[in-house]
Amino acid sequence: KEWLSKGHGEYREIPSERDFFQEVKESKNVVCHFYRDTTFRCQILDKHLTVLAKKHVETKFLKLNAEKSPFLCERLRIKVIPTLALVKDGKTQDYVVGFTDLGNTDDFTTETLEWRLGCADIINYR
Repeated sequence: KEWLSKGHGEYREIPSERDFFQEVKESKNVVCHFYRDTTFRCQILDKHLTVLAKKHVETKFLKLNAEKSPFLCERLRIKVIPTLALVKDGKTQDYVVGFTDLGNTDDFTTETLEWRLGCADIINYR
């Protein structure tokens, strides 16, 4: 219940960089998708993250428009879109950059992404 009250269990967009800091402060595990509207692969990732957010309520799933967050992208050294920033206890621990870790293909499975997030210990995955 506490997780759900903090926005866990759903995949949602945050409006600004300022919101990012507030969101990561209040949750132990956060996956943040830095995306661009014009990038097809971001829509592929959206589909998988929507499924995983419902399944893994222990982690908060967010998305942030990279074009509206230049400060954050520079600070986190995000150069490739899509990039998932994996944040644990308020610190960025790992990144999933593009689809390299997901088999380098557009038709990777949700389970492949789930496995990758599990490797980073950002979700509970067995």
